[in-house]
Amino acid sequence: MTTDIKLITAGQMYRYYLRQTVVGDGRRPARTPLAKAQEEAGVPAGRWMGRGLAALGLAAGDVVTEAQLRNLFGERGRHPHADLIEADQLAVGKSPMAAWKAGALGRRVKVTGVDLVFRPQPTIYLLWALGDDETRRVIEAAHERAIERVLEWIEDQVAVIRFGKDGVYQVRPPGGLVAARYRHYEARSGMPLLHDHLMLSVKGQRLNGKWGSVHSEVLFENTVAASALYNEIVMAEVCEALGLASEPRTVTAGRRPVMEIAGVPHELIRWTSRRSDQIAACRADLEHEYVTAVDDDGNLKFAPEVSEKARAKLNQIAAKMTRPTKQQTRPLAQLRAWWKTSAILTSGVAVDVINSLLERARAAAAAIRARIAAVVDVALAAVDVTAMVFVMNKDGFFHRRHLLAEARRHLALVLRGRRREPGLDEKIVDAAIATHCLDISEPKTLRGRMPAYRLYTARWPVSHPPTRRRPPDAEPDPSHRPPAVPGDPDTPRLPLEPGEWDIPRVPLLYDRAVIASTVLSARLRAASRTGRALYDDVVVHQQAAMPEQLLIPFPDADSEPRSALDLTALRALKESRTGVEALDLTAERLRHLQDAFTAAADRARATMDRYADRDDADGVHSVREDDQEVHRPHQPGPHRGREAGH
Repeated sequence: MTTDIKLITAGQMYRYYLRQTVVGDGRRPARTPLAKAQEEAGVPAGRWMGRGLAALGLAAGDVVTEAQLRNLFGERGRHPHADLIEADQLAVGKSPMAAWKAGALGRRVKVTGVDLVFRPQPTIYLLWALGDDETRRVIEAAHERAIERVLEWIEDQVAVIRFGKDGVYQVRPPGGLVAARYRHYEARSGMPLLHDHLMLSVKGQRLNGKWGSVHSEVLFENTVAASALYNEIVMAEVCEALGLASEPRTVTAGRRPVMEIAGVPHELIRWTSRRSDQIAACRADLEHEYVTAVDDDGNLKFAPEVSEKARAKLNQIAAKMTRPTKQQTRPLAQLRAWWKTSAILTSGVAVDVINSLLERARAAAAAIRARIAAVVDVALAAVDVTAMVFVMNKDGFFHRRHLLAEARRHLALVLRGRRREPGLDEKIVDAAIATHCLDISEPKTLRGRMPAYRLYTARWPVSHPPTRRRPPDAEPDPSHRPPAVPGDPDTPRLPLEPGEWDIPRVPLLYDRAVIASTVLSARLRAASRTGRALYDDVVVHQQAAMPEQLLIPFPDADSEPRSALDLTALRALKESRTGVEALDLTAERLRHLQDAFTAAADRARATMDRYADRDDADGVHSVREDDQEVHRPHQPGPHRGREAGH
């Protein structure tokens, strides 16, 4: 994700945000005024954002002062001008308690806000760091517009204020929210990393004008959807303004591709990823300790494979263990000169490529737009989005926000940096819920009856679904518990069936392809009965729903399903110039994908058989050196992701 979220508490406000975040994560000298510290650090002053500013006597774009920040976030949710309000009340003869209450915004709270960190994709901030001043200004403007759009979406669709007993009533803040935005330029490693901290206050007004607190849980739940929206908007804004295009790139083998600016060498991303490499190396050691840990009886504590949930926690631990101290901040002009020199000397990319980065990206964009037409078919997109969410979520159950995040990823992949019409993501989600989703909610509580918490699963017209799904109300089998994760209580170390474990990423993508291709094949057969023109139209636009290697050959209307690749249909799609990277797939690459899937399945079965035999053996198990080698995860290759762990 390119959007992170953390809680802001009143005490943390003094310990971290007022000392470091407001001055570019540097070290603010004691008793130094905020404006002077920001000037010395070379970072801009914070700016107010949000529709809720009018109720507080502020305006969008105003400079955030230290007193305002302290009152709103550090004094448990008081008015930004609480000091002035309290002084005025005392001047007219009010008691100290009445004067203090006059400057309060409802009840005092411990959690005063959330810190949303927005950073664009690596290829975007590389163009920002290595390009000219005009390119830098365009990218910063696109970055700010994307943040504004995400904040508007949070105000309109996400934020709720709870009131009444146990928060039984929930309303949107009609006046909007208030946030302070702070711009940072670099990562802890000193490498370029354009990002903004959006300190979003939890205070908002209800319909009666009284102040309440936004439920922070819903903000966390919608972080992925907010990140997908930001990614989509900032990429489209940059591409449209500079004449660029995006392309999918595989960062980690077996995982979904990420969208990056076409024409920017991947070696430059590697040049910025020193911190990520440190985290990956530390996480590999932690994973080895995790899968080889044994209890007093010599049995494995956790599992012979690291689940996604466990890997995420281990990654957080590794980030904290390798977190360096922040370097002294420097002016942006000095940083950009240093970055360009460093890229030329250490990245391995030719000097002429670095100096003409924007021109190369524009040439790559022209080639992409000449051969790829952006086609968004809402019906087919609904199939793809539902298939992905169904396969990737635990037990195949999901909420609307999961569909919305996936719809935004789908649009970013299909449109390749082009802007879309407003509300298109919502149309895809509505079509997916209406056509391919089954509502399995049991609204025993008020929360269960809320639209945002309706529980869905996929409604697929297939006789044999590719993955086993447990009914939502089924009692868990004590012998089939999932593997433990760091910090959780001990659980039985092995399930009896491999299906209970986290399925590797390659089979997940394979299952998604099987599901979606079955549904699309049925649509093709139905379309062929109504007319050949409609059938051809569906074939041409299938790429909008099933990009890249996930295409499975569709049968003709009058023929039996085929398991081999339909090269004729593939060539026809390529000639139609509507495809994406899938059109360049060859039979050899597809065979390689099938071999990788088969090998992964064989390894999983072998691992399960080995541990099933070990369970049947008598006596205490002793850990052998070769066993530890078996469980040692593969050492990660060169990391190709963005700067992590900021």
